[in-house]
Amino acid sequence: MTNKIVLTGIKPTGMPHFGNYIGALKPMIESAKTQKTIMFIADLHALNTIYDPKTVREHTYQAAAIMMALGIDLNNTLMFRQSDVEQIYQLNTLLMNVTPKGLMNRAHSYKAAMDKNIANGVDVDAGVNMGLYTYPILMSADILLYGADIVPVGADQKQHVEFARDIAGHFNAIYGETFKMPEPVIGKESGLIPGLDGRKMSKSYDNTIPLMAPENELKKKIMRIITDSKTPEESKNPDESTIFQLYKHFATEPEIAEFADMFRRGGMGYGTAKTILFDKINGAIKDARTEYERLMENKHEIDAVLNHGAQQAKQIAERTMQRVKKAMLG
Repeated sequence: MTNKIVLTGIKPTGMPHFGNYIGALKPMIESAKTQKTIMFIADLHALNTIYDPKTVREHTYQAAAIMMALGIDLNNTLMFRQSDVEQIYQLNTLLMNVTPKGLMNRAHSYKAAMDKNIANGVDVDAGVNMGLYTYPILMSADILLYGADIVPVGADQKQHVEFARDIAGHFNAIYGETFKMPEPVIGKESGLIPGLDGRKMSKSYDNTIPLMAPENELKKKIMRIITDSKTPEESKNPDESTIFQLYKHFATEPEIAEFADMFRRGGMGYGTAKTILFDKINGAIKDARTEYERLMENKHEIDAVLNHGAQQAKQIAERTMQRVKKAMLG
């Protein structure tokens, strides 16, 4: 156990898929075994795209239930709803006053929205609300409010932590040393997690396998994986197979070697390979899925965990806000 604080957030925008699990959730759970972890369900971050409060609330329960069902160490992890800690609104507002507009103009999320509008021939800011535009400030407030030392991110999210460091630097230069400088930790590349069509598993491509899908739905999804036209008798290259690439993340080294050999020597059809993959994934996730379903039927247990986490998070947040208010307001 180290004394450094790891902070991470989960945006509640729907059921995570197996790409999310392999690339982010599983490493997060492993990290929490040895690192003091602050994990928030980022419901405020969902508000610039989801306008139905019932949907946001249900997705928040889903995200929390998934982490609990997967076995996150709650003795070493503070898990809470972002919106339950009122100091986040305060710090977000105060940081607005030291954040250069030019920094927001460079945000990947804003630039992506602009590029999409330009490609569609509409006004450059069409559909862009201030929640999207100032998203990095709220993200920075999340990081700085709890004194995070380490923020695990994917390579495409590194900018969020860099912005938090920039904003903290601006604040400290004006008001004196107030905030820590968080460090991004780029997760180990687990390789491209392929979806049903072989492209990167992504909701944007509609090619995902939902993490907590019921057993029959999971099997149907796996049976829809696109393959080539080789017959069962023909040799197949496992490295070019979506089935094999997914299998590797759930099997032991001997099992992986044996499955690869079954591809290469021929005599195995893709239907058989998909069944083997289904059995492996279903076996790995079935206990967590059962617990997830139980928790979603007993949301008071989720509330108890989130409320307890929020109370502890508020204590940390209030100490930060006392320093910030003293620096800015005297």
